[in-house]
Amino acid sequence: MAKVNYVTVGSNDLEKAKAFYDALLGSIGFKPLFDHPSGGRLYRGDGCMFGVLGPYDGNPACVGNGMMGGFAFDTVEEVDAFHAKAIELGGKDEGAPGSRMPKAYFAYFRDLDGNKLCGYRIG
Repeated sequence: MAKVNYVTVGSNDLEKAKAFYDALLGSIGFKPLFDHPSGGRLYRGDGCMFGVLGPYDGNPACVGNGMMGGFAFDTVEEVDAFHAKAIELGGKDEGAPGSRMPKAYFAYFRDLDGNKLCGYRIG
């Protein structure tokens, strides 16, 4: 069975983006895996990877309309804390933590470059 193993987002200010993700992802146990040749960084946590990179084609990073990455959590309190940390670090709220459908709890935000991410709990 296949599963999603990694997500990357682009940034036009990799130093600020790395500081944002070092703090945000560090708060949920992700560790820097290695610095990427683009100037970005890859992180490892709980069997998956997340990367913030400079685009391969050398053009400016831009937000993908309809693109989003999600982080699964065991409790709604963890979702709340992840969302709050993102906002504390300068992220923008895109949907406060709350129930979205039966047994589904989501919280949405955008990072410093406008990439949309969420924390969620199902069950």
